[in-house]
Amino acid sequence: MDRILIIDFGSQVTQLIARRVRESGVYCEIHPYNKVTEESIQEYCPKAVILSGGPASAHAADTPRAPDGLFDMNLPVLGICYGEQVMCRQLGAIVESADEREFGHAFVEVVKESLLFEGIWTQGNRYQVWMSHGDRVSTLPDGFRVLAVSENAPMAAIADLDHNYFGVQFHPEVTHTTQGRACLLYTSDAADE
Repeated sequence: MDRILIIDFGSQVTQLIARRVRESGVYCEIHPYNKVTEESIQEYCPKAVILSGGPASAHAADTPRAPDGLFDMNLPVLGICYGEQVMCRQLGAIVESADEREFGHAFVEVVKESLLFEGIWTQGNRYQVWMSHGDRVSTLPDGFRVLAVSENAPMAAIADLDHNYFGVQFHPEVTHTTQGRACLLYTSDAADE
């Protein structure tokens, strides 16, 4: 059975991520970040991993992290908000406090075609999303490229296609994000390629 593992960093909407995945007919489970190990991921045998948002700052010391070894397991990973930030930080990028906190409706502009947006969003167009963050990624890890930008998040969507790593600063799980569910499920589709 195909399954997705959601690693929870304390987001208020982690259950909504799971609901959206399940509504699309894919089995998933939520595991708290402090209970997940490389061994437990291997035991669960997911097709892909989603890193949830959360209230912490990825640039601060002693904040939640993805399990050691996750990024060596050859699994597609989608980081959402804090999940994007912590993935980037663990892969060597810089995350810092944003000049302005964002909470609510925002627009992203797609600057590069990507399978993440295939059939839903096209390059050069703007789409409504839901943002809720005070930090942002300011440099990319090696191998990543920018897919979409917003006024306050120059790396609103990113990808390392060689490793099937994706990050979005916005929240695709909420209805305020235009066709966000399709972005959520691309991660599991990437495992088939």
